[in-house]
Amino acid sequence: MQSFVKEVGRAAVIDANSVNTDLILPKQFLKNILKTGFGKYLFWDWRYLADGQKNPDFVLNQKDHQGVSILITGDNFGSGSSREHAVWALTDFGFRAVIAGSFSDIFYMNATKNGLLPIVLPKADRDILMTVAADEAITIDLVNQDVAMADRHFHFDINPQWKEKFLKGEDDIDLTMKYADQIQAYEDQRQALV
Repeated sequence: MQSFVKEVGRAAVIDANSVNTDLILPKQFLKNILKTGFGKYLFWDWRYLADGQKNPDFVLNQKDHQGVSILITGDNFGSGSSREHAVWALTDFGFRAVIAGSFSDIFYMNATKNGLLPIVLPKADRDILMTVAADEAITIDLVNQDVAMADRHFHFDINPQWKEKFLKGEDDIDLTMKYADQIQAYEDQRQALV
């Protein structure tokens, strides 16, 4: 997992509540298990018209929103089915963080396990952030748990263990591998008893 200490990037705003995992990544694109290649299908039903052409009105198709790394959205982001692929689509597209009013529990955990920083901020703070200009940078400072836009700062909370994993770029496999010697010793001892 790529470490996350500070992200200075541009943002896209999707001012909608209850953006579920089927909107983030529709079910017909769940055929890959490699965590990559999903970005092109992100928000498929919003990004593409019925004839397959890009919807020029959708924020991620607009020229001035290419290369964004922060998504600002409404409440209950990632509701619906528990597909981890939705997080993979967001990270494959280039998102490093999602700022929402709330997340579904499963989506939140999938995000923390795959390097996508989920940030919960109240509506008043998000309303200010949603005024961000397309060429304006937002800074997310994980060490200080701060989101900054121009001269405005917004504090966010995060579980200290998840924060440490993001800062170090460690996922659950990395944490398990720290105990590889003890695991091997246990397996050797267990094998000797057979």
